[in-house]
Amino acid sequence: MIRITVRVKPGASREFVGGSYGDPPALIVSVNAQAVDGKANDSVTSVLATALGIKSRDCHIVAGHTGRTKIVAVSVSDENSERISQQIQDLLHLR
Repeated sequence: MIRITVRVKPGASREFVGGSYGDPPALIVSVNAQAVDGKANDSVTSVLATALGIKSRDCHIVAGHTGRTKIVAVSVSDENSERISQQIQDLLHLR
């Protein structure tokens, strides 16, 4: 299990994962959905899973359900954990 701090930008014109926000850095996740009735939360897990090349059911928001900064738990096998960790690092440094 890998935990990622993300900063959500709801209502974005395009869905995108990349870049960092704050210190310590949080991964920026931009989603089309508005922050109404949990729609943005559903989009966050879906967009993040796609960016990491995993299934959406393997991403769960574990903290920050009502805020823009969230903690997302990603379930990965031991053999994929290093690859996913490297992808997260690469995404943090995108601009």
